[in-house]
Amino acid sequence: MPGFTTLSSRSVVLRETNIDTDQIIPARFLSTTERVGLGRYAFNDWRWQADGSPRPDFAFNQPVNQGRSILLAGRNFGCGSSREHAPWALTDLGLRAIVSSEIADIFRNNSLKNGLLPIVIDEADVQALMERPDDELTIDVSTRELRTPDGRAYRFPLDAFAQTCLIEGVDEMGYLLARGVEISQYEVTYAR
Repeated sequence: MPGFTTLSSRSVVLRETNIDTDQIIPARFLSTTERVGLGRYAFNDWRWQADGSPRPDFAFNQPVNQGRSILLAGRNFGCGSSREHAPWALTDLGLRAIVSSEIADIFRNNSLKNGLLPIVIDEADVQALMERPDDELTIDVSTRELRTPDGRAYRFPLDAFAQTCLIEGVDEMGYLLARGVEISQYEVTYAR
């Protein structure tokens, strides 16, 4: 997965609260272990009409939102069942960060393992950002800040290990594999 230190993008806004993982990617699309192509099914029941045509009023179908990689979402985003397909679908849709006042723990952990940054800030701040989706936001993973063009900065929690993995573009296994030499040296030293 691609790593990142900074990300600049305008935002897609989903004001709905309690967006669960079945809304993010319905269970009928979970029969694959392939990550590529799942973006087509992200928010499937909200994005597409019964005949397969796009719902023009849905945020991700609006031309102005194409290419945007930050989602501003209502509170309690990613609740519900534990499915890694949810962050797979969102990253395949082009998202790199989700900003909300509350993100479900399991979804948060699955996201971090798949290069999707979950950012939690105060509800009033999320609502203020939602009023200005065309502002170019900058996310700095190294300083753990989300910045606006007018100079406001919102600090967000991110543990050091997750931060390192995001910057290096690796999951937990990739992190360990990249340190194979050091691990082998430690094992030799420890075995004495």
